[in-house]
Parts: sequence; C-alpha cells; structure tokens
Amino acid sequence: MSAPSPREVDALRPPAAVLDIARTLHRAGYETWCVGGAVRDALLGISHLDWDLATAARPEVVRKLFRRTVPVGLQFGTVGVLDAAGHMHEVTTFRRDVRTDGRHAEVEFGVSLHDDLARRDFTINAIAWDPIGERLADPFDGRGDLARGLVRAVGEPDERFREDRLRALRAIRFAARFGFTIESHTWDAIGRSAPHLGRLSAERVKQELDKTMEQVMRPSAALALWRESGAFGTLIAALRDVPDVILAAVDALPVPGPPTRPLRRTLRLAALLSGLDPREVPRVLKALKSSNLEVSTVSTLVSLWHDLGDSLAHALATAQADDERVLRHWVARIGRLRLAAFARLAAAHWWARREVGQPAPTAAEWRALYRRMVRIAFRDPLDIADLAVDGDDLRRVGVPGGPLLGRVLHGLVAFVLDDPARNTPDALLAEATRLAAEAR
Repeated sequence: MSAPSPREVDALRPPAAVLDIARTLHRAGYETWCVGGAVRDALLGISHLDWDLATAARPEVVRKLFRRTVPVGLQFGTVGVLDAAGHMHEVTTFRRDVRTDGRHAEVEFGVSLHDDLARRDFTINAIAWDPIGERLADPFDGRGDLARGLVRAVGEPDERFREDRLRALRAIRFAARFGFTIESHTWDAIGRSAPHLGRLSAERVKQELDKTMEQVMRPSAALALWRESGAFGTLIAALRDVPDVILAAVDALPVPGPPTRPLRRTLRLAALLSGLDPREVPRVLKALKSSNLEVSTVSTLVSLWHDLGDSLAHALATAQADDERVLRHWVARIGRLRLAAFARLAAAHWWARREVGQPAPTAAEWRALYRRMVRIAFRDPLDIADLAVDGDDLRRVGVPGGPLLGRVLHGLVAFVLDDPARNTPDALLAEATRLAAEAR
C-alpha cells in the first residue's frame, strides 16, 4: 500500500453510487477496491463514467447484498449492480487465472487483491483505489509507468499474452491513445504473439479495431504498430503492407463528439480499406463480422473513391470542374445521402497526399467544388424518384412493365442529368417512347 498525494485523492473520487456500493460491501466485512481503467484515467486527469469494483465477496454474496443485480459473467465472478438511476456497475470477486487457452480463462476465487492485480494485463491497469480508506495499491509501479509514459506488461510479457492474445492489441491501443511508448520487452513479446493472434475470435478483433478508431486521436500510430508487429499479417492479410499515406488519411478524418462516433469509426474504416481493390473490401469486413450496414456503407465509399477520386482531382486541375453537367453525373453517382461522407473521405486522402509531397487538390479547391456539388444535390433531379413521371405514366404511353421499364427509367435519369430543364412530363414521355422503341 502507498499513501496517495492530495492531488491523487482529489482525482480518485468515484461517483456517489460507486461509493455507496463500496460502503455496503465494506460494512458486510468484504474488502473492496476500485480497479481498472477508471483508476488509470483518473490518475491521468481523464474523466471516466464507468468505475469497476473488485471485492473479496463472492458473486452469490454480492447478489444477496444488493436488491437489483444482473448476472453479467458469474463464471468469471462479475455481477452488475444497478444503482438508483438504473446505471450498472460491475463488481467482480478477487480472482486469478487457473487455465487459459489464449481466448478464454478459467478463474479461481478466494484470492487476495495482490493476486487479482497480478493477473491483469499492464501495470497501468493494475492499480487499485480504496475509496473508503483512501489507500492506493500499486504493487507493480503502475503510477511510475504512467509518469514515464510507458505501457509495460505485469510480470512476464509472454505469459500475459499467452493468457489472452488480445492483450497485444490492447497494448498498442493504450500506447497510441495516451501517446505512450511500449516497454521494449513488452514490444518484443507482442511480435512473438502476433503469429498466434488468429486464435482470437473475429468479434474480439473487430471490437479492438473499433475501439482504436473511436478512442485514438491519431489511429495511424496504432495501425502502424499493427503492421510492424505482424498483427495485420495474421488478422487482416490484405493490410499486411498498408502504406503510410493510407494510415495518414485515417488520421485526417474529423474527430466529432460522441453522438457521431459511429460515423467517425465508419469513415476511418473506409479510409483504412480504401487502398484495397473494392471487390476485396466486403470479404475483409465480413471476415471481421461487420454488420451488414457497415459492409454496405464502407464498401460503397471505397468503390466511389476508386471510381471518382482521380476524376475529381483531375477536374479540379482543369476546366472540367466548371461543367455542371459533369458534376451532376458525379453527384448522382455518389448519391445525396453519401455526399458528405464521400467529401470527408476525399479530403482526408488529399490531405495525406499533400503531406508526403504528392500532387493533390488543396483544401480550399475541394471545399469550393463540394459547395457546388451540394447545391446540385438539393436543386437538380438526380434519380428515378426525382423524375416528373413514374412507371404508371410510362405504362400508359405503351412502355411495357418488367426489365424494359426499368431500363427506360434509368435512361430518363441520364436524360435529365444532361439538362434538368428536360424534367417535364411532356419531354420525359416523348423520350420514354423513343427509348422503348429503340430497345424493341
């Protein structure tokens, strides 16, 4: 145990509901500590909403002491305790690993706090705070590593990574998130662990990649370490040699607040995969167990970038960007609802290229063109729903249903993209009759 400084005591004040849970366990005679990321972040001066507790009380005791609980992971000793506001706080019995296969662990209860901290991944995550007695337990000098800006495994690094292969990726994320260095022995062990990362489930790998995209200001720092350690080679072979300019594009994407975090993750994932053949992107995402929506959104953005990126850059370097007919066709290809996301992706790529001395449109040039494209998107007819006629109108003038009707409708869209003034019933029905006759 060590005496905290006044600054640390002030930083290590958990929410009142967490303090109430700790008091209840203490009064029942069970040693209880705040542990994990909340303690680490508090010492770094970062606010953290979720404070976890570790206790000597076994899960069945915790469930008896509190009126509202959730069996989050009883086999691992974790019980969710709901506070008065309905927010859940995880309370886990002191434990140590008995057996592990690199994915799952079998744990033993009835051990000490020191044993519990010794099974944790990194020293900066193996610090415990007693909110009742205001004591710090830091048996592995996690506070020292926080001060040194170091990610270091608890004990023998190879053993920690054999216990859970995901820890190699977590080390990389923590280092990138906090701007820390990975301690040399820990880094060497990450490299030795990389060939075994295939033992991890796709869901856990995707979750770690998502956290990197969401939590790290400059993900390229983490993604470069995935590449250098061999993690990409094992987990996403298509990204084994992903170039720095692609990683820089990931960094260049905007960092909005929490309400738009899924958009940040999706855009950054699109940037990361945008150097691949578009046909390969859905396969990569499905192997990572991405949602159908994410597969569709990211794959479409990557395809659009491959189809239009060079054309747009060329247009900005020539008079072609002045031709609104050309712009309408591009906006129609991108789609109104994807235009903003595509614009951010393009801006990120061009920023990254400029940073390494490659030719690319300037930010001002792209902003000016994007504003014109937005005006077109919300002024001109771009798709079938915008036409002044519909399928029923075409059938009434003799266009048969089925595939031919669909081809005629698409032909009418191209007709009005060339000149929006043509979007009148008379002009469209005349053109539809011509297109149908030509197809027969």
